Amino acid sequence: MIAYCGIKCSDCQILLATKKNSEATRIEVAKTWSQKFGWDLKPADINCEGCMSEGGRLFNYCESCGVRQCAGDKAVATCADCVDFGCDKLQVIWGLAPDAKANLEKMRKKL
Repeated sequence: MIAYCGIKCSDCQILLATKKNSEATRIEVAKTWSQKFGWDLKPADINCEGCMSEGGRLFNYCESCGVRQCAGDKAVATCADCVDFGCDKLQVIWGLAPDAKANLEKMRKKL
């Protein structure tokens, strides 16, 4: 599962913790991500079913993500399909998750 921005959701620790439904895993992921990104995450924050899920739970960042909002407004499958590919919103995500850019570039080659 690839998010609009190119992040591979199926590899995301938060999605995996949600699927596992393990409090111990949520505690571990909250601690790791808090340290990595400088956020103050609680285990209860570690719930997400992917930004493309219909009516599913979303991680707080994904819920307010500008890329997700933009892709929804433009009705594109992913940002690989967007005429504004590589926009400022994506640059921010790619700074945090460089693999996301490579994932979208592979998708663009198939278009």
